[in-house]
Amino acid sequence: MSINLDQAQQTFIVEAREQLQAMEESLLQLETDPGDDDAIGAIFRAAHTIKGSAGLFGLEPIVSFTHIVEDVLDRLRNGSVEVDAGLIAVLLKSSDHMLELINVAANQGGTLPPPALQREVELCQILQEYQAPSPAAAPTPAPETNPSEPGETRLWHISLRFGQDVFRNGMDPLSFLRYLQTLGEIVDIATLTDALPAAEAWDAESCYLGFDIAFRSAASHGAINEVFDFVREDCEIDIVAIDDAAAPQGNTGLVTTSPEPPEENTALVATGELLGDQRKTPRMPAQIATDKQPVTSDSKGKDGTYVRVNADKLDELINLVGELVIASAGASLLARTCHNDPLQEATSSVSGLVEEILDGALRLRMIPIGETFNRFRRVVRDVSQELGKDIDLIISGAETELDKTVVEKIGDPLMHLLRNAMDHGIETAEARLAAGKPAKGHLHLNAYHDSGSIVLEIADDGAGLNRDRILEKAQERGLVPQGASPTDQEIYNLIFEPGFSTAQAVTNLSGRGVGMDVVKRNITLLRGTVDLDSQTGKGTVVRIRLPLTLAIINGFLVGIGQSTYVIPLDMVQECIELSEDDGLASREQGYLDLRGEVLPLVYLRDHFNHEGPPARRQNVVVVRYAELKAGLVVDDLLGEFQTVIKPLGKLFGALRGISGSTILGSGAVALILDVPALLTQIAQAENRFNPTQLQQANAR
Repeated sequence: MSINLDQAQQTFIVEAREQLQAMEESLLQLETDPGDDDAIGAIFRAAHTIKGSAGLFGLEPIVSFTHIVEDVLDRLRNGSVEVDAGLIAVLLKSSDHMLELINVAANQGGTLPPPALQREVELCQILQEYQAPSPAAAPTPAPETNPSEPGETRLWHISLRFGQDVFRNGMDPLSFLRYLQTLGEIVDIATLTDALPAAEAWDAESCYLGFDIAFRSAASHGAINEVFDFVREDCEIDIVAIDDAAAPQGNTGLVTTSPEPPEENTALVATGELLGDQRKTPRMPAQIATDKQPVTSDSKGKDGTYVRVNADKLDELINLVGELVIASAGASLLARTCHNDPLQEATSSVSGLVEEILDGALRLRMIPIGETFNRFRRVVRDVSQELGKDIDLIISGAETELDKTVVEKIGDPLMHLLRNAMDHGIETAEARLAAGKPAKGHLHLNAYHDSGSIVLEIADDGAGLNRDRILEKAQERGLVPQGASPTDQEIYNLIFEPGFSTAQAVTNLSGRGVGMDVVKRNITLLRGTVDLDSQTGKGTVVRIRLPLTLAIINGFLVGIGQSTYVIPLDMVQECIELSEDDGLASREQGYLDLRGEVLPLVYLRDHFNHEGPPARRQNVVVVRYAELKAGLVVDDLLGEFQTVIKPLGKLFGALRGISGSTILGSGAVALILDVPALLTQIAQAENRFNPTQLQQANAR
């Protein structure tokens, strides 16, 4: 069996990034609750796993730096080091540097830039302060230390016999010896060949190697033992501490390959206290509780529960299922024209199964938004420190699921809105106290489902938006005519105009007028909307409304003449028939009396310039999006239809009121209505409809 090392290394890089994300979350949790032993254990396991895996691929820069971090974490775990703000800060910076080292490894052949090398030196110096032995600590085996630092070194004898299946399991024995050298100095090494079979019995895929090693190191027995975690089940390993008097002098590296151990090694074995097989040696209780073994029965079970799938394969599956939906609709249409009952039943069963497959395929792409939310904890911590403000991030609705593509693309807009809230929205502690507020500011990040969409809210308890300042700035730039009196909502939405900024000074975070227009554009590209609500002195809420998925929606088909349009079903509230008399009155007034409520009407035949006279009996489809509501006047109601969204292309990018297209079972193309855009157009046109007008109209 051949092992693809490049593919294995790519898997390591992906998993290492996930481990670092988990490590960062646990560090932030530890900052909040310094006594959380579970968080300490999770941080140690993440560093230990990254170091061990990097050693297997010979990624020396990652191994050597992570070893120092792991040493500090080990001291933190056994109580020799206390949690404080300085330790959390250096460990977070170390986590960032480990990510940079992993990114360099991902760009094969890349090297760290000089600023990063300088940063590594500074981090190592700070970490060394936490490595110094504490005088109050109880006598314990010497902690792991970086071999390049001065410390109490000991001589060890390591007897290592690899199992025959090591090669088949994708392991390289030499990589373990390279990794061992990061903990100390291999003083002498002898290759054992007593397990070699006769030439005729030789199996090229089997491993017959063994080594006797004299090893000088300041590392503990446990640290040396952990080097061989990945092959423990296949190997026989004896690690014995011996007296320095018996130590051979000089380093022969990895060049001594005599079949018999040298005389010094015999003395080492004779004078040292031999331990049994390490697989049978019980580990320390603390290690049993917190160490994460890379290969255990639990992890094998976990591997069976989750399968890592390439995102491109998932997208391909969704596309194929979409085509299957279209083909199934076409087959059902043909079956109805054949008037063959068994054929119609068969196609109906197929359609039902296709719908179930579609729902299942879409659920594969649905992931909780909580992972994106949790990444912002670090951002809020760092930015609040940079600004000298005390800000707490409160997350709710993290379990709300959203399409993977939407989650990936919403991260940057959310990041910008959070930074804006911290910089512009939340005041300094002095200003908050003067205003009678608590010194600590609060940011709320919330997600919830609402009528087939997902709503993301970013709320702060800061000073709110300065309405007069925004209006003054907008009039300066000619965005609002002098003497006009726009509503508060219209004024607040001006901050999404390109280049608009009310900041008095440019900072590292904001003030250049770049960003909010990009936020709105990115959200619009996701078929979403963004709006603001603010109260002076109390804070601001930004609401982003997004579709649950970008691929497939349930639609409601309507007809205008020979053309067919699709309205997203989750926005349809009801359908009513428009009689000929009502139709004439409604066309004249531009609205409909819907049970005492003013309902603005949009005549789609006129809106899209269809030729020919309208049908004698028309229908109104009542649609709602957020707080906006209107009636779409159409000729025919054609029923529900599962719609695969196809983009229209750049040529139709400026088309208002259309968000995409779909292919019907007959092969005809139907356009999908952009209901939010249509309703916003109505709302912006003029605010003509109010209850007084309705009463006057009814009186006439």
